Amino acid sequence: QVQLVESGGGLVQAGGSLRLSCVSSEGAVGSYAMGWFRQAPGKEREYVAVIDASRGITIYKDSVRGRFTISRDNAKNTVYLQMNSLKVEDTAVYYCAARYMSFPLYTSGDRYDYWGQGTQVTVSS
Repeated sequence: QVQLVESGGGLVQAGGSLRLSCVSSEGAVGSYAMGWFRQAPGKEREYVAVIDASRGITIYKDSVRGRFTISRDNAKNTVYLQMNSLKVEDTAVYYCAARYMSFPLYTSGDRYDYWGQGTQVTVSS
């Protein structure tokens, strides 16, 4: 069973930055496609960014492309989401997720097998 623990959320002013971290067990970062998803109150869960296990392939949601960067440090079993130029509409609970099979590289949360507990990101105007 893969265990995922997110951290790094908090309250930040619009235009600011946060870096989310997801520490995984069982070598998940190196063996699994990893994704960051988010869910705002009253809204459906949506993907933010995903990264494959070994090729360095990434997919970003259009609204975050150029502002957010997903990366992985397999030696530390950690996936990061660097969030810059944050906007109020980025406010949500952010979840880390893992999928064993990397390709196709899915953006649907239904394709991911393991989930963290979530970390709250709140962006104030």
